[in-house]
Amino acid sequence: MRILFKAALACLCLAGLSACAVPPQKKDFSTIRANHPRSILIVPVTNASTQVDAPDNFLATLPVPLAEKGYYVFPVHMVKRVMEDEGLADADLVHSADARKVAALFGADAVLFANIRRWDSQYILLSTTTTVDIDYTLKSGRTGETLWEETVHTAYSPQAQNSGGHPLAFLVTQLIVAAMERAAPSYLPLASQANGVAFYTAGRGIPSGPYDPQFGKDY
Repeated sequence: MRILFKAALACLCLAGLSACAVPPQKKDFSTIRANHPRSILIVPVTNASTQVDAPDNFLATLPVPLAEKGYYVFPVHMVKRVMEDEGLADADLVHSADARKVAALFGADAVLFANIRRWDSQYILLSTTTTVDIDYTLKSGRTGETLWEETVHTAYSPQAQNSGGHPLAFLVTQLIVAAMERAAPSYLPLASQANGVAFYTAGRGIPSGPYDPQFGKDY
């Protein structure tokens, strides 16, 4: 699964993703290395967009890539229920709380906070552009300090294939393509793409955890 995921991510980069166009500056991983987290608690996602279902949909995309990076990831739906029982049903309240206290509820080594900056689909003339922007912050469950953080912008605007036929036919086709994207925006593929860029980009993604054969070798 990991090989297929990385291959797909590489193809997307070659296709012209702005996030992959310029080699990004390498991060300093000394803090996360010193903390040596083995388990990650993913808390409910905060949402600055107008899409009310975005946080739960995005939350479901986070565990798999982190587990593939070699970390134990607490089941997100169980975490959400426990937090609701503890009076932490509001995601904004969780994000403003001390990461050490949140981690202590589960005995987690680190806590991942994610915030949705944009989750929208805009139609202009004959084009629909779907955008997903995410902020990621990983904090230590022992000290509360920030171990790693990243912001990723992803966007998708489908284009009809122009096979050299009648211009009016191409415009009609483009109109249909744009309408289809507006009716069913590609939020989840973009969210998964954002996770891939955030967690796997060389020199910037989260270093491999202790359950990954690449632990201690990837950076």
